[in-house]
Amino acid sequence: MSDNYFEFEQDFVESLRCIPMIVRYKLDTCGVKLKLSHWHQFNHSIRQELVDKPCSKSEEIQSYRTWLHQLVIEQTDTPAKDLPIEENPAWMDEKKIPETVQEKAKEVGIKINLDQWENLTPVQRFVLIKLSRPSHENQNFLPAIKEFKLI
Repeated sequence: MSDNYFEFEQDFVESLRCIPMIVRYKLDTCGVKLKLSHWHQFNHSIRQELVDKPCSKSEEIQSYRTWLHQLVIEQTDTPAKDLPIEENPAWMDEKKIPETVQEKAKEVGIKINLDQWENLTPVQRFVLIKLSRPSHENQNFLPAIKEFKLI
C-alpha cells in the first residue's frame, strides 16, 4: 500500500472518483454510510482530507464521524445515514478467517492459511472481507491477494 492507497486502486486514486478502501474502512469504523453520490459532490481536497484524517483512536473516530456528518449536509443538503458499528468486527479477529474470504479464495484457486491471515493488518483483512462479499464487484480480490503476498 502506498501511504493510504492499495496498488489495486491505482486506476482511480489520482482522480479519487471511487471511494478508496481506507475511507471505506474509516466509514465502517465511525458508523457513517457515505454514498458514492455524496462522494462525487465533494471536491478533490475534501476527498483527500477524508483519506488523510485520522480515525483510529476513540476521540479521532468521534471527531471523524461528527465532521463527516456536517460535511455531507453542507455539501449535499442531505444527511448521511448511520451504520451500525460492529463491536468486534471480523477484520480485527486475526484468529478466524471469515467464510466469505475462504470461499472467494477457493474460487480463485488459492487457500489462505491462518498464519497468513494473522500477519495481515486490520485494514488488509477489511479489504479482503469487503472484496469477498457476494454483493461486491470482486475483480480486485485477486489483485489484493497478490498485493498482500498471499500467493
